[in-house]
Amino acid sequence: MSQGAAALPGDPPGGRRAVAVWGLGVGVYFVAIIFRTSLGVAGIDAAERFHINASALSTFSILQLLVYAGMQIPVGLMVDRLGTKKVLALGAVLFTAGQFAFALSHGYGTALASRALLGCGDAMTFISVLRLGARWFPARRGPMIAQVAALFGMAGNLVSTMVLARLLHGAGWAATFGGSAAAGVLVLLLTLLFLKDHPEGHEPPPAAQGAGRGFVRQQIARAWREPGTRLGMWVHFTTQFPAMVFLLLWGMPFLVEAEGLSRETAGLLLTVVVLSSMAVGLVYGQIIARHHAARLPLALGTVGATALLWAAVAGWPGAHAPLWLLVTECVVLGACGPASMIGFDFARPANPPERQGTASGIVNMGGFIASITTLLAVGVLLDATGDDYRAAFCSVFVLEALGLSQILRLRTRAQRREQERVVASRVETVHVPAVSPGSTA
Repeated sequence: MSQGAAALPGDPPGGRRAVAVWGLGVGVYFVAIIFRTSLGVAGIDAAERFHINASALSTFSILQLLVYAGMQIPVGLMVDRLGTKKVLALGAVLFTAGQFAFALSHGYGTALASRALLGCGDAMTFISVLRLGARWFPARRGPMIAQVAALFGMAGNLVSTMVLARLLHGAGWAATFGGSAAAGVLVLLLTLLFLKDHPEGHEPPPAAQGAGRGFVRQQIARAWREPGTRLGMWVHFTTQFPAMVFLLLWGMPFLVEAEGLSRETAGLLLTVVVLSSMAVGLVYGQIIARHHAARLPLALGTVGATALLWAAVAGWPGAHAPLWLLVTECVVLGACGPASMIGFDFARPANPPERQGTASGIVNMGGFIASITTLLAVGVLLDATGDDYRAAFCSVFVLEALGLSQILRLRTRAQRREQERVVASRVETVHVPAVSPGSTA
């Protein structure tokens, strides 16, 4: 249980209804992840369909993530102002339209526009799910709720690697992408009919709905001034992108073209990343919920292990790294997603409930900015080196070094600020008048 966790007035009780409503929001996120990662299993097919090289192929994912990252703070503000239901519904409309348009695209420009539209809708899902969890569950459940939400997101990735990959080579491009868009229509209807922003009696504080002049600027500035928000952003930046780059685009081409594996074997290794992420997410969530001090060691340990395995594969003396090493790398990459969720647990207690969406948006930008940079760097280096994947993937170390330096710079400041909040909350508790025997706290 985190002592510094922010809580809503009355602390929502959770329960079955909370699970059902939150599960509906997670379902929207699940579908968004399927659509987001669908290009990861279709990279080779996309290059052939649109007659493009590696740099142009990487532009698909770069543009999608660029839109996603650019939307994070606006989406956080929208969630704080409009509530979860409206933002999730709008997101479902946009990512469904983007997926369907991508299915019908024959030209490179149209396909790019479709992925941008998809990225815009995708951007509205995860922050909304985090806010939904904060509104329906007690604050002490925050770390586990975030990890479980991410787990279901990885399950969406699993659908891409195991289902869409097979459909793509059986049913074809248009049928696979167009048919999958039906899932977006389904979650949109369920959201409009059944999703609620918060349980009865736990309405947002009035400040979350107010909007004076300069409100947007003040929300962003106040969230950014918190060291916990910035530390969370850099943790997200440093931990998420190695697996994101691997799963979203370059993993399949690397394993097939550089390591000489069949598409089937490469698909299984991508599945290993997803399964590992689901297992590690549950473990990390339990550890952090019980031992708040474990957040930073888990994040730093994940960065170190990822760098070590990436270096082992890139520096292997033979033409192809052995299968056991590739499997080990995929297992370790599976820890990147759960480690990135730790970033939100630094920002959550650092900000009041009415600023949670904005702070989460800032944190969520980190990993996607790193992913965009690496996707572009890998594509450019592949074209410059004649498809030398090992040299291209060395760009990972530059981003990890940058992020690690910022984490080490901010950690003491964030820890000191969190201790101050804990002391202040204890002082306030001491001065709270006792409730009468017949009243409820």
